[in-house]
Amino acid sequence: MAARRHLALTAFAAFVFLFLAAPLLIIAVTAFGEASTIRFPIRGFTFEWFGAVFASRSFMSSLRLSLVLAVYATLLALAIGVPAAYALGRTTFRRNKLLRSFFLSSTFVPGIVIGYALFKFLVIGLRMPVFAGLLLGHFLVVIPYVIRVVGASLEQFDFSIEEVARSLGCNRAQAFAKAVLPNIGSGIVAAFMLAFINSFNNIPVSMFLTGPGISTLPRTLMSYIEYSYDPSVSAISVLLMAITVLLMYGVERTMGIGTLAG
Repeated sequence: MAARRHLALTAFAAFVFLFLAAPLLIIAVTAFGEASTIRFPIRGFTFEWFGAVFASRSFMSSLRLSLVLAVYATLLALAIGVPAAYALGRTTFRRNKLLRSFFLSSTFVPGIVIGYALFKFLVIGLRMPVFAGLLLGHFLVVIPYVIRVVGASLEQFDFSIEEVARSLGCNRAQAFAKAVLPNIGSGIVAAFMLAFINSFNNIPVSMFLTGPGISTLPRTLMSYIEYSYDPSVSAISVLLMAITVLLMYGVERTMGIGTLAG
């Protein structure tokens, strides 16, 4: 009876995995078709559409913008999120949970709501430059991931090591740099990669906080699909999936995916 139940559970899990993976596999296959439109099954085999992606000025400019924006937003989130996670890890007063909820609150609000609110307040109200508003929006999106991942690393850190460093003559800043940071380095790297992925692939906030000449790659891709349906869309999707898989593999190697749920 137990063996049958295990077999049924395995079969159900395999079905769910195939259901989720099938669209991605179909998109990956259609990127290599010779037809001028996306077709499955494909006819012929070519790398032409990958070349078309790299030859497109709009795709390449939006790719550069997305990369720069993701790096800046992630570094800014690390600069604020790591000290915040450290402070939350060191304190045990009753309002600690309230502060954690405050820092993680943006994950509970739909991204489209955040984007519209920032558009009304920053772009229309304060007339902030588009790139600055876009950077702030992405920062608000990714900082919860930094605090969550770095906080998970700090939960496994023995703060008595820091106390020993201070007893040996280090001040608070030196003890943090020499005792704490080396022990949570893997968590910081994992937080960087996870925040980078979420910033790079973000669409809801980017929809509102863009302007002339400033458009992220996901938004450019969505606009392109409205008027064209050639396999270059599949080709750039394959490239994005490959980048995401490589980064998530890096997260797993440095910290472990299971830790993110803790």
